[in-house]
Amino acid sequence: MVQKYPVGLQDFSELRLGGYVYVDKTAYIHRLVNQGKYYFLSRPRRFGKSLFVSTMDYLFKGQKELFEGLYITDKWDWTKTNPIIKISFASISHKEKGLWSAINDQLNNIGEEYGITFGETTISAKFKELIEKLSTQHGKVVILIDEYDKPIIDYLGIDEAAMVVAKKNRDVLKSFYSILKDADPYLKLVFITGVSKFSKVSIFSDLNNLNDLTLDGQYSGICGITQSELETTFTEEIALLGSEAIKRWYNGYSWKGTESVYNPFSLLNFFSKNGDFQNYWFETATPTFLINLTQKKYLYNFENQRITPSQLSAYSLENLQILPLMFQTGYLTIKNFDEEGNIYTLDYPNLEVRRSYLESLADAYIQSEQDQSGVLVYDIRQALMTCDMAKLERLINTLFKSIPYTLWQNENEHFYHAILHLSFRLLNIYVESEVQSSDGRLDALVRLDKFVYCFEFKLDGSAEAALQQIKDKGYLVPYQNQGKTCIGIGLNFSSQNKKVEKILWEEIQVN
Repeated sequence: MVQKYPVGLQDFSELRLGGYVYVDKTAYIHRLVNQGKYYFLSRPRRFGKSLFVSTMDYLFKGQKELFEGLYITDKWDWTKTNPIIKISFASISHKEKGLWSAINDQLNNIGEEYGITFGETTISAKFKELIEKLSTQHGKVVILIDEYDKPIIDYLGIDEAAMVVAKKNRDVLKSFYSILKDADPYLKLVFITGVSKFSKVSIFSDLNNLNDLTLDGQYSGICGITQSELETTFTEEIALLGSEAIKRWYNGYSWKGTESVYNPFSLLNFFSKNGDFQNYWFETATPTFLINLTQKKYLYNFENQRITPSQLSAYSLENLQILPLMFQTGYLTIKNFDEEGNIYTLDYPNLEVRRSYLESLADAYIQSEQDQSGVLVYDIRQALMTCDMAKLERLINTLFKSIPYTLWQNENEHFYHAILHLSFRLLNIYVESEVQSSDGRLDALVRLDKFVYCFEFKLDGSAEAALQQIKDKGYLVPYQNQGKTCIGIGLNFSSQNKKVEKILWEEIQVN
């Protein structure tokens, strides 16, 4: 260990007094306070949102000793303090008590801290009363809300009863926040964080002056660790461990398509483990809900996905969309923004997320109790590298044999296609699925150093017809002059026999 790393720490005071390394984000706070008043920020879990909120908390409390040597030290009026209403929805026991009671307890605790007695009983009226009395007695109020959407996203993807709770909690939050619109004279700053935006639209519909920082280029580095921060704060670590592999594994998150940042949780874990490359962030909370939603819709290819800004902002509990959800939760990120076409391109941010999500999705499709899919996938790669089609057929059948009987029921061609695509991608074989050609859409294209394979899949059809389609449509014509052997492969899956019934392959040459 070169430095003391604050893995999982979310309290600014504990971090500073404990001698942990701190990446200075106080310049962003200075800019926020001087440029506006109402802010919303969406970032994935474990990305530094709570630490940022905690930093603001201690700053407005005037605890100067914690900020010595930081950017804001000589730019802040330490003679003034503000009353603070700070609520973290990640720690208010909303599941045990119910959201209304949990919020009510928080308001009572804050009121007791400042010596305020309530006359109101409902949480919205009590919230309003707290703001007004704090402002009158102590000056304008700072409101810090962390993980505003936790009482909603905790109930997604479970069952219909859980969705009812999610919607009920959304209504409670909407009523609670509605009083902020008319509380402006009493407020110094409002800063709200969360993972998602799908509920922000409805919850804060009355607060139309809320400045959304999520895709604001000025604040792309407000959470996470930028390249320059990495190089200046972790100089010795980079010298010892190198930088390129670290970048491939943990960098790549972008909310504008320009500057990218490192995942702070993964990076700090990596340094604390003396350079052991692992899936630190992903392992803290496997996205079961997203995996299930993805599998349900037979989706599997999330690389280079194009989406409009309006689609990216389409958030609704009644109609959950996978791409916006994956973006907000950090499993996809913005790789490019075409201003002329007004189109975002989404992709996995880095190797950690790409590999982990593909493995989880493959496991969801295959559900192998023997945990042999990794070995089988490796062997499939070797068969393709050596053009051993007989071995390829045996391995694919072995792969599909591990799938539970119940999953074979009512499946379709996309199911088998998904498993093969995921298997190839896990070994970094260049795979394109459903590639658009001038004469149709081929099922899968696999590019290797010496070979180009075109796959056409049929379910309860004919391998001969699949192979003939490759030739008739000229799927391999664009790859004939690349100095590689082009091979067409037709596969027919039998739903009755639960295996590849027949596989045909042929080297395709075009005169």
